[in-house]
Amino acid sequence: MTEHILRVHGGFPLHGKVRVRGAKNLVSKAMVAALLGHAPSRLRNVPDIADVRIVTGLLEAHGVSVRDGDQPGELILDPSRVDRAEAVEVEAHAGVSRIPILFCGPLLHRLGHAFIPDLGGCNIGGRPIDFHLEALRQFGAIIEKTPEGMHLYAPQRLRGTQILLPYPSVGATEQVLLTAVCADGVTELRNAAIEPEIIDLIAVLQKMGAIISVHTDRVIRITGVEQLGGYTHSALADRIEVASWASTALATKGDIFVHGAKQIDMMTFLNIFRQVGGAFEVGDDGIRFWHPGGELRAMPLETDVHPGFMTDWQQPLVVALTQASGLSIIHETVYEKRLGFTEALVAMGATIQLYRECLGGTPCRFGQQNFLHSAVISGPAKLRAAELEIPDLRGGFSYLVAALAAEGTSTVYGVDLIYRGYENFLDKLQSLGAHVEQARA
Repeated sequence: MTEHILRVHGGFPLHGKVRVRGAKNLVSKAMVAALLGHAPSRLRNVPDIADVRIVTGLLEAHGVSVRDGDQPGELILDPSRVDRAEAVEVEAHAGVSRIPILFCGPLLHRLGHAFIPDLGGCNIGGRPIDFHLEALRQFGAIIEKTPEGMHLYAPQRLRGTQILLPYPSVGATEQVLLTAVCADGVTELRNAAIEPEIIDLIAVLQKMGAIISVHTDRVIRITGVEQLGGYTHSALADRIEVASWASTALATKGDIFVHGAKQIDMMTFLNIFRQVGGAFEVGDDGIRFWHPGGELRAMPLETDVHPGFMTDWQQPLVVALTQASGLSIIHETVYEKRLGFTEALVAMGATIQLYRECLGGTPCRFGQQNFLHSAVISGPAKLRAAELEIPDLRGGFSYLVAALAAEGTSTVYGVDLIYRGYENFLDKLQSLGAHVEQARA
């Protein structure tokens, strides 16, 4: 495949309006949920991103019809002819995506068989599938490992179970939800993730006929039903993309209005944005973010599961923190390798030191594991242009933010990764006045 390269001429404030559509972390899972139905589903507010195309290919390989609806950003998914896919087809469509693991529960219910190829995903730390497999075993699945991947079988109807997560993992919670809704009996999931995207997935499943209750203390109970129908649902806005544009406005001393942004899903981010020195204004149809002038303020920041500060918000905001006066302290508690992207920022002139110790308010699970998961940022730093190789989706967008804030022309390689989660991001950058141009290797 031809590698996409961007040349970014930095040092210009970004001004204007952008629109965000449905959350990548919900839309792909809602598409998978359509497999469980025995009637067509209609999903709205779907972004045009690579992950949607990956899931579309996987669904079509399993006999699901996926077509555009009557309005932009609408998909109609018809699972009436679900069929077994060849392993080579699954592997070809999945690429480096980890989404096939979430097909397992629905496929076991519909076909009694599922296949998982070797899984990829962004290199930001350990994302083992061991728990997914153990949970599926608890539901009654039989797993056979082969050189090409893993084949899963359900000789009889899967059964409800009790599951305690060692960590409130989003992916693991999704796995349990998508499997438990049609299992025989009641499933109780403790220490579950409760991110807005999880709640939106629960809303999708409830529309299909599922019985799911969310209790206090991260407990979710699912009563399995014999059969589910379709749904009509508009996906919640992508709060990660909203924060990415907000951090871009701050780092470039710009002013960006984000259509579709919702305050209710951004409250933790908005508090931090204001503390750093950014300004925002909430409107009926979005949120305006801008740099009000003066110095940005250094601060301590610790990522956490919802309702804490989201790990995907951290990377673009770190770029803005390189421009803050004083020492900022970052403690990453979700992915142990997520601070690796800061090496490129240092090459651009930022002063960032990584530490193995927990520098946040609370010791985390990485504290005794020798991971560089804390950072001290000394600012403000004058960023200079550089050649950048994108390491992962969120780190990649952060490199773009840094290149836009730096003086001179940066060359950014591996831009394809950003298309996984950001719809038409190049067009959006240019509409904001960014001086960027695309080239090919």
